[in-house]
Amino acid sequence: MKLKLLATLACATFVIPAIAADVTYRNDIKPLIKAQCGECHGDDAPTLAEFDLDKERYKKDKLGPRTSTYETLLILVGWPDTGALMRRLDDGSSNADKKPGNMYKNLGETDEQRAANLKIVKAWVGEEAWNLNRWAKRGDVPGITKEQLDKLQLKY
Repeated sequence: MKLKLLATLACATFVIPAIAADVTYRNDIKPLIKAQCGECHGDDAPTLAEFDLDKERYKKDKLGPRTSTYETLLILVGWPDTGALMRRLDDGSSNADKKPGNMYKNLGETDEQRAANLKIVKAWVGEEAWNLNRWAKRGDVPGITKEQLDKLQLKY
């Protein structure tokens, strides 16, 4: 019995990293974003450019920038709104004040669901690429570096 348990744990040790490496937009991120974020960030939501032109109106309508396509999601990861996805979805473990991002609560109904969904998003972005930096320096937070950008995974 103990041997079977050890064998199972050993297999899980090798399978979990492989699963993380196989996270893609099509298979994992698109369905997750649609289910958890689609109501406010779906096809009817404004593009980031439209949102930036009239934030107050869209906030009042409970709409945020569109994230329903690979391209619109990349805008919130790479450029021009570098790191926005990470800042909004972070569980607080990536910043000094340990305060989660304002959209973390929407990743699931329970703490376990939120943690599991965040793990999927982090695997897609790239564990080493998960940072809260913007394109340019803001306050004490430096702008993103080329080395940080090079770590992005973002498999389609």
